[in-house]
Amino acid sequence: MAAKKQHFASIQRFEKTWPSYKEKNNAEIIKSGDDNLFPQHLIELYNKSSIHGAAVNAITEGVIGGGLTANEEAFLERANKKGETWNDIFAKVSLDFYLHGSYALEIIWSLDRSRIAEVYHIDFSLIRAREKNHRGQIPGYYLCNDWKPFTKVTEDAVWYLPSFDDSTKQDEPNQIYVVHNYRPGQQYYPLPVYNGALKVIDLDTEIDNFHVNNIKNGLAPSLAITTFMNGADDDIQAVENMLRGNYGGSGNAGSLMYMDVDSPENAPKIEPIPQNGADGYYTTINDLTVQKILTAHRITSPMLLGIKTEGQLGGRSEMIDAMQLFQHNVIEPLQQDVLKCLEYILSYNYPDIVLGVETKTLFQDGTTEEEVVTSVEATDAEDAAIQTDDTTAPLLA
Repeated sequence: MAAKKQHFASIQRFEKTWPSYKEKNNAEIIKSGDDNLFPQHLIELYNKSSIHGAAVNAITEGVIGGGLTANEEAFLERANKKGETWNDIFAKVSLDFYLHGSYALEIIWSLDRSRIAEVYHIDFSLIRAREKNHRGQIPGYYLCNDWKPFTKVTEDAVWYLPSFDDSTKQDEPNQIYVVHNYRPGQQYYPLPVYNGALKVIDLDTEIDNFHVNNIKNGLAPSLAITTFMNGADDDIQAVENMLRGNYGGSGNAGSLMYMDVDSPENAPKIEPIPQNGADGYYTTINDLTVQKILTAHRITSPMLLGIKTEGQLGGRSEMIDAMQLFQHNVIEPLQQDVLKCLEYILSYNYPDIVLGVETKTLFQDGTTEEEVVTSVEATDAEDAAIQTDDTTAPLLA
């Protein structure tokens, strides 16, 4: 008689490694996070979390509004030789500014250095700062399309642009203009306003993975099947593969299970597994996750993202109130910060330029009012929330 086999296994506990946002000095560059990929982690969460992605998109679209306006519309027609307008640049920097808390522009001076000839948007996730000089200023930034395999700065893989400074334009006609919000403890890189909710945003993606994998694998185990073959490993694997192939996955839900054995004694033992209420647990976790993500984005009502909460009262009136609060407390400050920076750049060519963003306000009676938000409406408190490394160039990092 073959010896009976028993199998034991140790199931290792899974521990999540969280991306670090700490700045690290790496001699030639300042790393963004331990792996130098913190901006890439932010992009990954933006692409994976439906709630977080919707919030970022809603705020970005609110900032863009009806687009830029100027006292002379011709000022906005051309930003560079690629044919981009200043509204194209505005849309890109608005997304970067909220997603990363910063954005970057390449400034190209004219041949005679009398004006700015071209301006290009630079993906903020591609830049890393050079160590500050003795004046506490960032002299420039390195650019690389893929920082993951980065080991050291080489001319083939990494480009360098000096920081924007009109006093050095004769020798440095191509410069980089970087803007970011002040954040205590951060000297080189900003943090997004939702940084405190990054773990919750990641949890949102894991909840989605849980439900998708449950569906793909036939939901949580509902039956325990015990066989008494005492067979070889190959025989056991063959039975397991047969069960997975015939009864696993959402496509086999509700299918008939058929087995043929040589005697009743060899029939498998099939027992139902009592449900532990995990579905209700994950529903509660999901609701808590959504609320925390919305709070991090300062969205007072989920209705602004098209999320209807069960038992919620107020309807149209609540939504309009939430929208007005959202516009005043979240959207307008962001608009004013971006407008001040773009005005500063454009003022080199057009000293009297005044930029604005077209917006619409919805009132309780259903009427709307169009208005233009301008940078001059910014308060002193909002001005203080922007960091500068150059006293002669406001908002310049």
